[in-house]
Amino acid sequence: MELFFDGVAISRGGPVIRASGRFGPGINLVSGRVGAGKSTLAAMAAGLLAPGEGAIIRDGIRSTMISFQFPEWQLSGNTIREEIRSWGADEGEILPLAGLVGREGDDPLSLSRGELKKLVLSCIFEKAWDLLILDEPFSALDCSGKREICRLIEARRSSIVILCTHEQHFLPRVDSLWEFQGHELVCRGTVPDALTRWELAPPSVKALLSRGIVPHNISEGDLAEAACRIHG
Repeated sequence: MELFFDGVAISRGGPVIRASGRFGPGINLVSGRVGAGKSTLAAMAAGLLAPGEGAIIRDGIRSTMISFQFPEWQLSGNTIREEIRSWGADEGEILPLAGLVGREGDDPLSLSRGELKKLVLSCIFEKAWDLLILDEPFSALDCSGKREICRLIEARRSSIVILCTHEQHFLPRVDSLWEFQGHELVCRGTVPDALTRWELAPPSVKALLSRGIVPHNISEGDLAEAACRIHG
């Protein structure tokens, strides 16, 4: 499977966003400052936006899902039970995962943004997708929620996962690093070698690199292990 951005360019009334490169199976992290083009890239990858220039080629991809930054955009049920069923998901699996046991009759819009995010992500992660695009999946989640989402993402390495985020503290183990330089997508390569070229790396990663220590990866556990090497 492969998703290929071939000389893609798009403008939505602002700066021109450009992307070229191949996304293959594994966890592909796309970082970038707010407004750089991460959400636009996610929408194009999902087929919701057509580029003004270039082409997006899908090879062997039979199923695609996107998780939007704002979970209310994906609601269709009047109750939590109806919402879960609209995804074709198992109530018995989703309610505990989302922390909503006993609230299946509630209106989804009565939930907090974090609860709603967990509900939608839980439904998305119950099924396997060839291409899974996650646009800011950590927003509105607390620390435990972010750790759980990292665990779910890491279990999807056989899929093409495109993770678009500016999260700085809780990240899953990833395979490839991409980032926006201005409004142009640049591939930094595979981890761990790509870490030394990652301009928008979180402060914790930059602090380790400044001491000559290259983490094996960027998960919480990997960074803790790397920090232990400072005093090893």
